[in-house]
Amino acid sequence: MHRPESARPAPTHPQPSRTGQRPAPRRRSVVVLAAALAIALVASSCNGNGGQNADDALGITADCAIVVPMAVSPEKIDLLTDLAKTFNGRDVQVNGAKACVSPKSKSSGGSMQLLADGWRDEKAEGPQPVVWSPAGSGWGAVLDQRLTDAGQAPIAGQGQSFMNTPLVIAMPKPMAEALGWPQADLGWSDILAAVDDPQGWATYGHPEWGPFRLGKTNPNFSTSGLNALIAQNYAAAGKTRDLTLEDLDRPEVVEDNRTIESAVVHYGDTTLTFLNNLYRADQRNTALQYASAVAVEEKSIIDYNSGNPDGVLDPGEEPRPPRIPLVAIYPKEGTLFSDNPLYILDAPWVSADERAAAEQFISFVLEADNQQRVLQYNFRPGNAQVAISDPITTENYVDPDQPQTLLDVPAPEVMLGLLDKWNVQRKSARVLLVLDISGSMGEPATANAPETKLDLAQQAAIDSLDQFADADDVGLRVFSNGLGPDQTRNWLDEVPIEPIGTNREQMRNAIRGLFPTNGTPLYDTISASFQELVDTYDPTRINAVVLLTDGRNEDGDKSDDRAQLNALLTQLETQSQGESATPVRLFTIAYGEDADLTVLKQLADATNGAAYNASDPKSIAKVFTAVISNF
Repeated sequence: MHRPESARPAPTHPQPSRTGQRPAPRRRSVVVLAAALAIALVASSCNGNGGQNADDALGITADCAIVVPMAVSPEKIDLLTDLAKTFNGRDVQVNGAKACVSPKSKSSGGSMQLLADGWRDEKAEGPQPVVWSPAGSGWGAVLDQRLTDAGQAPIAGQGQSFMNTPLVIAMPKPMAEALGWPQADLGWSDILAAVDDPQGWATYGHPEWGPFRLGKTNPNFSTSGLNALIAQNYAAAGKTRDLTLEDLDRPEVVEDNRTIESAVVHYGDTTLTFLNNLYRADQRNTALQYASAVAVEEKSIIDYNSGNPDGVLDPGEEPRPPRIPLVAIYPKEGTLFSDNPLYILDAPWVSADERAAAEQFISFVLEADNQQRVLQYNFRPGNAQVAISDPITTENYVDPDQPQTLLDVPAPEVMLGLLDKWNVQRKSARVLLVLDISGSMGEPATANAPETKLDLAQQAAIDSLDQFADADDVGLRVFSNGLGPDQTRNWLDEVPIEPIGTNREQMRNAIRGLFPTNGTPLYDTISASFQELVDTYDPTRINAVVLLTDGRNEDGDKSDDRAQLNALLTQLETQSQGESATPVRLFTIAYGEDADLTVLKQLADATNGAAYNASDPKSIAKVFTAVISNF
């Protein structure tokens, strides 16, 4: 990677505008846009209040004559809920009527897509918002452009920045020090050099750390993933602005991107998967074998180091700082901000009174006292008059004087090119899809529903196949008791693991032909499937087992179930973690109310994978989309 042509010093208190956020492509395929919307809606249902804030939690009472609906990105729902309750407790008047606000959690990409489509289903998605607050201003630009392209009037315009957080490269402190931190200025060129070194960490005096491993989210769905992609391409091109399509085709840029992507552990829809896995590995004293660096926002560093890796403390949960803290590397080549704008939508459903009430709420949240509360949630204030202070301090391994160089967001056609190039340059996957076809999968998906659970799972699995690139290796295994010609097997391989570009239709047909049978030999199937991926491990790919089940283990004597589970956990953890491990990941889907999410999460965690909750069978399509985003 090259040094930038020019470095624009960042202001002491940077106030980015329309920078660093993901413009959703205008010419993406229907499949990718649908997948992005589905995964965003899954994320919104799994974070913060998930759109389920009760009126009493918001202080909305019967005398609130004007209630302003808000759609806000999940990372700030708790803060805006807190601020909304305070605002609603005041007697704020608009034309003699009391005004209140009602924030609901909606992921940036999902809410953008809903607004572009007219927010058609208020019953499912909640009321059309008057105030919209995605993670960054880029989403507003994308929404307006998409509406303009469709012959409609734009509705976002210029938003008001509420709070800021820059993208950083998070590294375990000993690893950052091995690269020269804090004395040396580090960045993507240093990541590239470490990844490209065949000796890995041995070159830096630590052969026990193995190869350099990188955590990055999927840029089709994640703002941090897209910002990282933008930043690494700018670094490869030696620029800080005016990235072009021609730059993306330069051989050295293509090669640098392929090299960096080759180090990725896996992708995914959210950085919380990486942070939670890293935290669990830290508790086992194996953090340095999981990931060498993760592209996250500065806020996440503070959360992690305080012992709260996902930024949410459950009731009774006590934060426990990690053994090894993460330090924030502000790339010397430049980075981007998430500025969390507040838009009052210029939409037909927004009344004059609602607009006036929304304006008062925005003025309220920008007051100095309330901007101090932004700091309490580990963000930087959006009000330039409020100083950056604790917890944005070097004691928390972040730097209030950074970043020194800000990057411009590329033009829309270049953003499209970035995503298209990533889909080709990203690390390929080798995935065994394992589906439960036990008898209970033949039950109605919901009460009186015409579809069975298997019907919905089949369609979701078929649809998810389009998310795989042609070069990805994918196979299909099914499991239940009494399979095979001799009716003695617990699983059958319907389609071998092969490039999906050549077996996609075979996979679809095999999934369509499934039917429910007998019991659920869960542990035996997971053990055998995981072992197969270990035995045939491909170090150039993301190796994973994706397993869906609607039940609990029914293999063997139930009195021995705990012993079976413990043996399986030991197998998974021993083979997938530590210095000599084979990093195969297990991603589990708990499907329906009878699946044991707790056990499935234990099993996935043992491999530094992730567990997904589809207890509502109707959510399975969204959940499948979220799972496949890891590849």
